[in-house]
Amino acid sequence: MSKFPVENVRNFGIIAHVDHGKSTLADRLLELTGTIAKTDHNKQVLDKLQVERERGITVKAQTASLFYNYGGKLYLLNLIDTPGHVDFNYEVSRSLSACQGVLLVVDANEGIQAQTVANFFLAFEAQLSIIPVINKIDLKNADPERVEKQIEKMFDIPSDECIKISAKLGTNIERVLQAVIERIAPPKVSRENPLKALVFDSTFDQYRGVIANVALFDGVVSKGDKIVSAYTQKTYEVNEVGILSPDEQRTQKLYAGQVGYLIAGMKDVTEAQIGDTLYLHKQPVEPLPGFKSAKPMVFAGMYPIDQSEYNNLKSAIEKLTLNDSSVTVHRDSSLALGAGWRLGFLGLLHMEVFNQRLEQEYNASVILTTPTVPYKAVLSSAKLIKARRAVQKNMVFIDQNRVMLKYLFPLNEIVVDFYDSLKSLSSGYASFDYEDAGYQTADLVKMDILLNGNPVEELVTIVHKEKAHPIGKSICERLKDTIPRQLFEIAIQAAIGSKIIARETVKAYRKNVLAKCYGGDITRKMKLLKRQAEGKKRMRKVGNIEVPKDAFIRVLKRQPDK
Repeated sequence: MSKFPVENVRNFGIIAHVDHGKSTLADRLLELTGTIAKTDHNKQVLDKLQVERERGITVKAQTASLFYNYGGKLYLLNLIDTPGHVDFNYEVSRSLSACQGVLLVVDANEGIQAQTVANFFLAFEAQLSIIPVINKIDLKNADPERVEKQIEKMFDIPSDECIKISAKLGTNIERVLQAVIERIAPPKVSRENPLKALVFDSTFDQYRGVIANVALFDGVVSKGDKIVSAYTQKTYEVNEVGILSPDEQRTQKLYAGQVGYLIAGMKDVTEAQIGDTLYLHKQPVEPLPGFKSAKPMVFAGMYPIDQSEYNNLKSAIEKLTLNDSSVTVHRDSSLALGAGWRLGFLGLLHMEVFNQRLEQEYNASVILTTPTVPYKAVLSSAKLIKARRAVQKNMVFIDQNRVMLKYLFPLNEIVVDFYDSLKSLSSGYASFDYEDAGYQTADLVKMDILLNGNPVEELVTIVHKEKAHPIGKSICERLKDTIPRQLFEIAIQAAIGSKIIARETVKAYRKNVLAKCYGGDITRKMKLLKRQAEGKKRMRKVGNIEVPKDAFIRVLKRQPDK
């Protein structure tokens, strides 16, 4: 690693809207530099998680070091492939802290979309060099000239700076590497100063402990060094350092300006903090500025299916949150579901992926309650709670075929099914991005769901007063289809305070008590029926209603208002 002076190092990321070809471009760059063999099977090489390959999306940013000979010099290029979905925006912002420039990939057919704009401003605010790359020029309906004009209008980047490529076919990929070297500045660091390394990502290995991805801003680190965490003030001995190409490759040392991994015997997941600064023992330095903490947008309860699995699930959640520090975790308990946690996610897809990774990577089966959003209540003579109406704030025509709308939306309106509805209504053409705009007042009410008069805590929801009746009716109808019939009648009610606004009834299984009555006095039959009704009434008071463990999300997932 000492063969690469700082001026021969380039650190860059790939950013784009979802499905614009970031991972495919990363595959071609790895092939062109000889980092991986060139075969027809190289697809999503940096997408190492099973969930990423199944869904065809990037969930976690991945790093790879490339070696490229240009102009008679050997360059070290550190590439970070980032996610494109809005739910994983925090991964992008963390990854950019280790970069000096980015490749902004735009689909030649789709053009600029919501997350393209959001990622551009992330890179722009970080003062990174931005190289626009127009991908998929091989498509039949591709219009790279139109996209060039969009980029020039939206981002004020001259159209002659755009590089037109086909990542699938490998067209013009070499120009991309040349532009990285020519347009992105080397990192401004010093190898003579004491060690200063930023932890921008981490993973957990059950045999080796925490594997920290680090960007060195100053100094040198090697195996055997004693380092200190600025966050915990604990001292560790470095067991291994290396680079990712894309698999782990050990090296003797890492130098300032380089990006790699470091293993230092951190056994507890709480010891590895994203944004932490590492320095040499007895050579303290000023900690690097960390990252803005992620703001969870969606909250859900998570409980083990069997309470005997509580400790195993706790360990799995701790290890997975080390890999995904944007998830917030708080202990919680429920009378119906037992001990568990209240988790905060950046979006609904983020929540689904986290749950899927728990199942696939840790073999953990969980009950996940319905997603909810945070509310702020102002208690006075009347209850004033957060707003739920959308207000148009701005409308900009990017070109003749594309318009950008800015709305002030209540979070509860968009968090569950808005994105899916938007894609359906627009045949997949519209894209969506959002950010927190603070709290506002609105006329909201708390709606309880009662089973035979007993409230079910997990089914409580907050709704707009005008929509309470249709939503309550919808929930009651779906609960009726979900709850199995019992030997007694079950009344399902939606209530606001003491007022019942909707009701459905699950009919009881009924034994034919008249089966052996052949003729005879009618009063005998009436007595039998009356006794049966009284018995069911008593059962209804004391009977336990069995609600399927997986029913909560299915029941409370909102339907479009009719």
